[in-house]
Amino acid sequence: MSQYSRRKFLVTAGATTLGTLLMHSCAANTSSSTATPDTASPSPSAAPAVNVATTDTPEVTTAKLGFIALTDAAALIIAKEKGLFAKYGMPDVEVAKQASWGATRDNLVLGSAGGGIDGAHILTPMPYLISAGIVTDGKKVPMYILARLNTNGQGISVANAYKDLKVGTNSTPLKEAFGKAKSTGKEVKCAVTFPGGTHDMWMRYWLAAGGIDPDKDVSTIVVPPPQMVANMKVGSMEAFCVGEPWNAQLVAQKLGFTALTTGELWQDHPEKALGMRADWVDKHPKAAKALLMAVQEAQMWCDKPENKEEMCEILAKREWFKVPKADILGRAQGTIDYGNGRVVENSPYLMKYWSDYASYPFKSHDLWFLTENIRWGYLPPDTDTKALVDAVNREDIWREAAQALNVPAADIPSGTSRGVETFFDGVKFDPENPQAYLDSLKIKKV
Repeated sequence: MSQYSRRKFLVTAGATTLGTLLMHSCAANTSSSTATPDTASPSPSAAPAVNVATTDTPEVTTAKLGFIALTDAAALIIAKEKGLFAKYGMPDVEVAKQASWGATRDNLVLGSAGGGIDGAHILTPMPYLISAGIVTDGKKVPMYILARLNTNGQGISVANAYKDLKVGTNSTPLKEAFGKAKSTGKEVKCAVTFPGGTHDMWMRYWLAAGGIDPDKDVSTIVVPPPQMVANMKVGSMEAFCVGEPWNAQLVAQKLGFTALTTGELWQDHPEKALGMRADWVDKHPKAAKALLMAVQEAQMWCDKPENKEEMCEILAKREWFKVPKADILGRAQGTIDYGNGRVVENSPYLMKYWSDYASYPFKSHDLWFLTENIRWGYLPPDTDTKALVDAVNREDIWREAAQALNVPAADIPSGTSRGVETFFDGVKFDPENPQAYLDSLKIKKV
């Protein structure tokens, strides 16, 4: 299937899609309280149980999980390398590299029984788009989100040709430059990793905030994360948005610069998720909980500063990323060389795996992604976003796993909303009134 053929979303996906999803939603889902959690940073210091109680013995010892070579897949990789899946009764879990987000989608549709995968490190909107059949040619494969894998940690990189424009969070200087390039007949390309995914949302928000229409002023194209640097090297695009280590690799190879990290666009924003096929979770609820406990413990481990170097040594291995450790370590520790003369140490925008509720899948965050997908025409305007979130987001399982790990109550959010979110340009998203957010945006499709 061509890169963007699935962008022509089915307007008819509305009511029937939601009905199907709700049939697959567990009755155990908790209500969507809008209480805002304490903003104090919880310490990744929970003491997990060493043994799984007999009553919690997983129904199966294996599951097949996909990952893309990105630093935010660390929790799955560490859970495998450190034997945490085995610790919770699932020694045969496989963590399999995927070539692209499109391949991840296709393998989730297949399921492990069909030679695919049961779950994955995945862009947060994808389980919704897969559940609704939006990116699967109408084939609806109900999915659950069990956890957020990280916050922050992505970047928007720009070709060296634009370095003199001093581009940062403000993309406005590129508007004239892109316009001039187009006037000469050049196609101005900005790359993202999947239509409707997180990187697509960050790129579109950033461009639109600077007055650049991502559908009219540039061509928004799809490129797999590991291929971003190679494409910039041959001059096939002007900018890209992707996770690490690919922004850092671009700078290391002196092929471009980081205009901004996505945490600067929206501090502590949600990013990847642990997504699982709903039928697998429904059939193996104890195994799903065991998987999640292993991932949560791995997230705690990854967030400790003293573990960052070992984490990066593991990720750099041939079977995982196959890149130099140095290209991962700096940004993982919060040191960001932007490649334009700017170097920031101890950045507040470093990737988080557990602290500040990074692992908890806030429903309010999923609602923002759905609202942005409506903004850009990926979902129909009449989508019942609340029903869709309630069908896919399984924060209730996250809470059960955290409690089984003896995570202190203070480290578990009191509600499913993080409250009003504020972006770098002053725009606010109130999950109680997403329509007001949409109405406030100047560049949009709806």
